[in-house]
Amino acid sequence: MPHPRKVILIDKAHPYLIEHLTQLGYECHDHQQTPLDEVESIVGEYFGMVIRSRFSLGPAFLDKCTQLQFIARMGIGLEHIDVDYAEDKGIRVFNSPEGSRDTVAEHTLGLMLGLMHFLFRAGMQVREGQWVREANKSYELRHRTVGIIGFGNIGSTVAQRLSSFGCRIIAYDKFKANYGGMLAEEVSLETIFREADVVTLHIPYADYNHHFVNQAFLDSFHKPIFLINTSRGLVLDTQALVNAHRAGKLLGVALDVVEYEEQSFSTLDIGSMPEPFQYLRRADNVILTPHTAGMSHEVMGSHARVLVEKVEQAFGNS
Repeated sequence: MPHPRKVILIDKAHPYLIEHLTQLGYECHDHQQTPLDEVESIVGEYFGMVIRSRFSLGPAFLDKCTQLQFIARMGIGLEHIDVDYAEDKGIRVFNSPEGSRDTVAEHTLGLMLGLMHFLFRAGMQVREGQWVREANKSYELRHRTVGIIGFGNIGSTVAQRLSSFGCRIIAYDKFKANYGGMLAEEVSLETIFREADVVTLHIPYADYNHHFVNQAFLDSFHKPIFLINTSRGLVLDTQALVNAHRAGKLLGVALDVVEYEEQSFSTLDIGSMPEPFQYLRRADNVILTPHTAGMSHEVMGSHARVLVEKVEQAFGNS
């Protein structure tokens, strides 16, 4: 009987993933509490790795992965993994954006409606004993143009959810072509600047789009907009956002992610954050959520199913 291929679990994995990898003939070892130096000492024994964002996987670490054939990242972002170096070593890198597209799309819609109906501000005013109606009149989506930047798994799902609101949906994606259709109109970034009333970001983080949303970007809009970011914090320059907000270029802002987060996204010392973040905390037409767009009760099971399918397609039964 062939020896089972071993998979090291660096972070907590959903039971579905462990159960089904085991059914495929893999032997799963739990090392979610094991320190990095100890993981480095044993990782050369493993065929596969399951990880979220606990460690960075750079060349020094990957050189120790002498038997590794795949890295399964439970989630979307790969900025903490040197994907090019891994693939040069013959290591397949899988992530699972399909697993969280529904919950992130729903969170995005929630933030969008919260901004346009001033739900956060109005709710806080009522709690403080104020009954303000005229200043909290909403903007109806049906009469607006929504610009989606990034039309992958999540961006396209946001478009699908928006389709029932009757708004015009336009989309820009630097890396895709001929994706327009019934869900969205494919447009240039210049068209987004000229025609969008609402802009929602759904792009990954990489060096090429660090501070993609910068001062020049925000100054390019022809009218004040609502802006939502549920992608990655580092794609947006917070100081530039504050400058635009002060200048009246933004009707409202909703951020589920901020550029000051640590790699694990698990903690943020809010009181010690720099002044641009403190400004956003004080603004009454800004909604901030703690990187929870992809954290539904169901999402880890979805990530697990996606990754099991990708591993099985790539390697079959062990």
